[in-house]
Amino acid sequence: MSIFTGSCTAMVTPFTEDGINFESLGNLIEFQIKEGTDALLACGTTGEPSTMTQEERNQVIRYTVEKVAKRVPVLAGTGGNNTKAVIKASKDAQDLGADGLLIVTPYYNKTTQKGLVAHYKAIAEAVDLPIIIYNVPSRTGLNMTPATLYELSKVKNIVGMKEASGDIVQVAEMARLCRGSVDIYSGNDDMVVPVLSLGGKGVISVAANIVPRDVHDMVESFLSGDIEKSRDLQFKLNPLIQALFLEVNPIPVKTALNLLGFQMGPLRMPLTDMSEQNLNILKQRMREYGFDL
Repeated sequence: MSIFTGSCTAMVTPFTEDGINFESLGNLIEFQIKEGTDALLACGTTGEPSTMTQEERNQVIRYTVEKVAKRVPVLAGTGGNNTKAVIKASKDAQDLGADGLLIVTPYYNKTTQKGLVAHYKAIAEAVDLPIIIYNVPSRTGLNMTPATLYELSKVKNIVGMKEASGDIVQVAEMARLCRGSVDIYSGNDDMVVPVLSLGGKGVISVAANIVPRDVHDMVESFLSGDIEKSRDLQFKLNPLIQALFLEVNPIPVKTALNLLGFQMGPLRMPLTDMSEQNLNILKQRMREYGFDL
């Protein structure tokens, strides 16, 4: 039930003052597909789902599925810290035609490793879609251990892990224990090549919103055996990636898309515009990368 190999863009959601800008979303989707992105994620963290209504999230998933029209797989972010609500959102995404689900570990109430197993098993039993677990302790306050991932890898439709702990030793242990029974994706744009070297299948990327071709090529070249090209692309990307995380995601990447004319609209509070100092750094890094601003 593997969903994709390569680069999946965690797409920004373009907002108007009172809703979703579907024309701009469509333009972003077409740009991504044209530039070689291997899969698209709607309503991941980068898409600001925590400040969207469930109706808005479903509208974005529906539109993305219809616009993509099976050209690449579409993942839907349906995670949360209320298991019943996640099941409902996941069933909605399945009904809307998503190809797979990205489900973050519960935040705030956090739970135990035993609770994580129960949470994901309950969701997996309620849907038929393949599920990628998303481990991002910096946001959730909770880390899924390699042993817990190994336990969940025995569930038929739990097929992947987006690993964003930043701990390469943990990634290695996950790969060792699971031995290919789950696909491992880098959740950190600056660690793609190291994760691929441990058997990873790709990345779920923030930077790919603005540089989809290079992120795709970084993964493809590694998997096709051109390690030097892949490493060089990682080195080229990293200064830009650092600028895209000067402030909490998705503030810088949404700002970057707006600078490039994609008309992504405003951020939703509590997220706010970049500070002038960080904005100047972002612009400088984009120019150094080759963007004409």
